[in-house]
Amino acid sequence: MSSNEKNTEHTNPVLRISQLDALELNKALEQLVWSQFTHCFHGFKPGLLARFEPEVKAFLWLFLWRFTIYSKNATVGQSIMNIQYKNDYSQTQKYQPLSKNQKLWYAICTVGGRWLEERCYDLFRNHHLASFYKIKQCTNLIVGLLKLSSLVNFLIFLQKGKFATLTERLLGIRSVFCKPQNIREVGFEYMNRELLWHGFAEFLIFLLPLINIQKLKAKLSSWCIPITGVPNSDDTLATHGKECSLCGEWPTMPHTIGCVHVFCYYCVKSSYLFDMYFTCPKCGTEVRNLQPLKSGIEMSEVNAP
Repeated sequence: MSSNEKNTEHTNPVLRISQLDALELNKALEQLVWSQFTHCFHGFKPGLLARFEPEVKAFLWLFLWRFTIYSKNATVGQSIMNIQYKNDYSQTQKYQPLSKNQKLWYAICTVGGRWLEERCYDLFRNHHLASFYKIKQCTNLIVGLLKLSSLVNFLIFLQKGKFATLTERLLGIRSVFCKPQNIREVGFEYMNRELLWHGFAEFLIFLLPLINIQKLKAKLSSWCIPITGVPNSDDTLATHGKECSLCGEWPTMPHTIGCVHVFCYYCVKSSYLFDMYFTCPKCGTEVRNLQPLKSGIEMSEVNAP
């Protein structure tokens, strides 16, 4: 690798989406750390951390800052995305790490700023004196101006791709790649095939729960084996009454649904409650009325071989 490539390998522009993903990963990490920390105090008195919550959060974020920005010049999200901060005030093209002043001011603006906002909110919420009202108005004005400045900075970031946050712009720290990015040569034919199969699989996952497999099976069987007639004699019921048409066992509390087949009461009732259009799996007859097996059929006829 030539010297020019070494000098420019860290100055390649970082994609906007990569910088935004790093910010989202940082937020997710903070939420995870805070949730794990609060789980440690579930056995204690409720509301134990509520009084000192801003200070505890500031301590945790300061702890994260010490082992990320201060020592590695990158947050956890940036490390995952192969990004780190660069001192943009340096005149050289080579990579320059952040100075100690930049790191300290980064902690003051991020950790100290959030702590001050939360603590002022609690202070103004608990005091309603006239003297605090003017301070509250000034604080709200400052916070509003900062939010507006952050919005303007974000719009500029979307246009130019540098300084995703207002703190980065004020301190002159810019995101660059830790290592040179390798271009992956992936064929479009392979990508199209993968996208097609993923879309087809998602379509099947959405469609299969909507298909009544039992009803479809009964309909296909009725087409393949046409019914010659609809016998209703007691002899036919006795012939089909030796087993449940659903579970295949000896019918418990045998019932019929209007055809010649017999079902267990619990089998046919649960199937009918699950599907109002339940049909007989043997002949495809829809449920007309659920009735117990006719009392005219003698058990000797049912048990007859």
